[in-house]
Amino acid sequence: MQKRALAVQDISCVGRCSLTVALPVLSAAGVNTAIVPTALLSTHTGEFTGYTHLDLSDQLLPIARHLATLGLHYDAFYSGYLASSAQVDQVLEMMDLLLDERTHVFVDPAFGDRGRMYSLMDAQIPAQMRRLCSRAATVTPNLTEAAYLLDVPYPGDRASREVVTDLCRGLCDLGPENVVITDVSFDPGYTGVAVYRRGMEEPAFLCHERFPHMFHGTGDVFASFLLGALLNGMSLEAAAALALRLTHLSIRLTLQGGEPLRYGLRFEQALGPYIDKLGVAKP
Repeated sequence: MQKRALAVQDISCVGRCSLTVALPVLSAAGVNTAIVPTALLSTHTGEFTGYTHLDLSDQLLPIARHLATLGLHYDAFYSGYLASSAQVDQVLEMMDLLLDERTHVFVDPAFGDRGRMYSLMDAQIPAQMRRLCSRAATVTPNLTEAAYLLDVPYPGDRASREVVTDLCRGLCDLGPENVVITDVSFDPGYTGVAVYRRGMEEPAFLCHERFPHMFHGTGDVFASFLLGALLNGMSLEAAAALALRLTHLSIRLTLQGGEPLRYGLRFEQALGPYIDKLGVAKP
């Protein structure tokens, strides 16, 4: 039977991120994906100015209540960027309405990067996101978000293995079974992820070469590739390795294409290899 996911994130009209990444990637993975937008933006907030932002908080629970009447089972619940800390309460209520014990709750706590919270985030978002992560099976924070979630100092661009291991263990203590921390680097020429399952001695560290630019939506691309692979039965480590490899392929293709980087990664051109690797049936 085809897997079904529910993605709860914002949607930007221009600029590849959030739902405009999650929906096509999960669809390519053969997952029937429903969406609930948390906000509507004309563009994402990185390197664009004058963007519009419509908070859709008043729509979340009415949508969830209607979806609950359909009696659908969701194999995964995928939350990402939320418009405010107050939306966490609504997302938690949505989960109570729509999910069952077989649903894999996958949380990408998208609220900061490079030691700072995003411009539209309020001061309560780390504590609220902590509540959401406590309900998750898998969380995928970057290094900045991991530090905020645990209320510890941001360790900088090149945190030690010991520091990252402590972050992974601390995040598991919040409730998740699986933790994947992105933007981990022990060498200025490389960047990657720490992959940790509850009970491991230390994370598995995966890395690729670092590109000397800022790429918007990279976390969304990685997380979506990761979830799609998990829903196709891959182990956490194998899914993370594939997601990292295809994210870096998307970066290389973006640089080759010459498009301004604020428009996001050319992940579309990595979907073919993704489908082939997962063995998703093609018409």
